[in-house]
Order: sequence, then structure tokens, then C-alpha cells
Amino acid sequence: MSSSILENVMSFLGPQVSGALASQMGESSDTVQRGLEGGAAAMLSGLVAKSGEPGVMNQIFEMLTGPQTSGAISGLIANPVSAITGAGAASPLMDLGSKFLSLIFGTRMGAVTDAIGQYSGMGAGKAGSLLTMAAPLVLGGLSKFISSNHASPAALVGALEDEAPRLQGLLPAGFRSLLSGLPGTSVAALPEQAAKTTSKWLWPVVLLAALLLLGLWFSNRGKEPVKEGMQSTADATSSAASSAMASLGNFFKTSLPNGVELNIPEFGVENKLISFLKDDSKQVDSTTWFNFDRLTFDTGKATLQPTSQEQLNNIAEILKAYPKVNLKLGGYTDNTGDASANMALSAARAKNVMDALVAKGIDASRLESEGYGDQYPVGDNSTEEGRQANRRIALRVTQK
Repeated sequence: MSSSILENVMSFLGPQVSGALASQMGESSDTVQRGLEGGAAAMLSGLVAKSGEPGVMNQIFEMLTGPQTSGAISGLIANPVSAITGAGAASPLMDLGSKFLSLIFGTRMGAVTDAIGQYSGMGAGKAGSLLTMAAPLVLGGLSKFISSNHASPAALVGALEDEAPRLQGLLPAGFRSLLSGLPGTSVAALPEQAAKTTSKWLWPVVLLAALLLLGLWFSNRGKEPVKEGMQSTADATSSAASSAMASLGNFFKTSLPNGVELNIPEFGVENKLISFLKDDSKQVDSTTWFNFDRLTFDTGKATLQPTSQEQLNNIAEILKAYPKVNLKLGGYTDNTGDASANMALSAARAKNVMDALVAKGIDASRLESEGYGDQYPVGDNSTEEGRQANRRIALRVTQK
């Protein structure tokens, strides 16, 4: 056989991927790399636990080889950085990843997220976003293994069982009972020779798996998988997003000067920006700002959520099609809380949006960012609707 499942998966978790995601998430590359490797180790351990369930494994094999999903996975294998950073939350690739996570973790997903957040140091909120993006990378590694070995579902299960002792050798005994059906639970430890011949990168993965799974074991004792506060935040975000989408009008397709076709909403920031750039009578000034309408951040933080990627991709494509155009990005908050903290948050959010565009291929010299805090409100801060309108990122053309 060619390289192992672990080696195939790890080949998708290199510095190019972690660097791009670090820029997107506002974290250091080391933190994201730890989160990616830890997430992959947890997923593979969960998959080993499911290898004795033919129904689950058949579903996963169909994900990896079925005609409805092969295109998304092939694109990921060809260019993992572009596929992951460019995929919106509702994309086929992210949908595949979410289904994969649900199959292997089920109700334990919240505990896994907590464990990875604690281990990587990025917190559960960001860890959840990172897991969603890491799942397709793990699927890419599994698909690559299947393709290079012409593996059948039975062969995939056999390979997982063969690699189980590598992971299990350092897993806490108490956690083995949590993952029912884990193959080879009677194996006490790794043979000495196997330990000596293990690839030098494998041990960190095993250690990560051990620590993560231990955290998962403790997290599940007397604790609900999802924290009430996190669920409330998610519900509020979903409600706000639905309300915003309703005001954007119909989506339509438009072609840029370089031939790239975008699918954008009638009243969205993309259409407003394109119209401004195409109209020679519209001159650059210091007062014409356009508000982003589909950017979302973690509550009280500067971390962009994956659902923001569609609009960021569109803006990046517009800038590529109009190479002379420069932009300024402004961050704004409502007037709740400390003014200096609001100023810092608005600046960090604007900077993260700028960094995300740079990660998508836009020269940093064409962009600038600034935070304005609660200055220049566009809504009434005495109402929730007004405060929501004031929490925004806007763009202004500084050269066209």
C-alpha cells in the first residue's frame, strides 16, 4: 500500500492551509495548526470508533466517492487552500464536512469542540468554526487514500483498524468505553519496535488525540454538549442574518470586466460597489461609504465567521477585475459598553476584513483599515434594531 490514512490526512494540514486560515480567523499560525492537527486526530479517532458500524461507514464511503460529492472533494484535493478559504458556510464542501462531523461525533460534538478549543487556546467558538473547515480536509485525505489504494469500503475499514493501535496506545482507558465499538480495545500498548519506527510527526498527533479525547471524556461527565449561552448566541445570529437577507432583494448573475461571473443580491454591497466603479460621473470622495451586509463576527470578538466568506470572495473578485481600485475599510460599533473597548474592537474587525482580502490575493497596498467605534451611527442606539445597524463594516473607494 501507499502512505497511510494518517499521512494522507496530514498532507492537507500544512503551513499554507494553516497560514491562510490564521489570517482569516485572526489567530496565530501556530494556534491554528494545533487546532487543525488536534481536530484531525479527534476525527480519525472518532472514525475508528465507528468502523464497526457498516451503516455509518457506508455513508462516509458514499460521501467520498459518490458522484454528487466527488466534484467538491476533487477541487479540495487540487487546491486545498483555495477550496477551504473560499467556501461559504452553505457550500457543498462545508455541508459535507458538517455531515461528516455529525456522523462521527453526534451529540458529543459540543464536548469535542470544547476540548479542541481548550487545547489549541482559541476557545470553543473559534474551534467550532475551525472544525467545520478541518472536516473537509480530513475527507480529502481519506479520499486520496481510497483513490491511491483503489480501496473498497471493507479495505477502508481494514486500514482504519490497522492504524487504530497507533492512536489507542496512548488513549486514556476511561475514554475507550465512551467510544463504543473501538477496534482493538484489548491492546495494552504499542510494541516497542512500532514505537521506534513511527514517523516523527505521528507522535504529536497521537499525543494530541490522547489529550483531546481525555478532555472529551471529562467534558461529557455531567455536562450538556452545548452551552446555553452559545446556543442563544447562535439563535440570535441566525435571526439577524435572516432579517438582513430579506432586505437584499433578488440575487442575479453579473459579469465583471475580466469575465468572472458573480451571483449577487440586487441591493447588496457588491452591486453598489460595481455600480459606483462603472459610473464615470461618480467621483471618489471622503463621504461615500457602502456597508457590508453579509459579514458576521463572533459575539464581542473580531473573528470572522465562515458565513462571511461568500461576500469576501465577491469583493476580492471585484478588486481583481478593477486593478486600479483601492479601498478603505471602516469598522463601527454601537454605543454599548466602554468607548475605548468599542474603538479597539471596531479597528480589529476592520483589520481582519482587510487581512482576509489580502489572503484572497489582493495586494495589501491597495487596502487600508480604521476603527471608528461608536462614532457616525446610522441607527438609533436606543433600539436593538438601531444598535444592530450601527455594528457594521463599511468600505469606501479611495482610488478608481
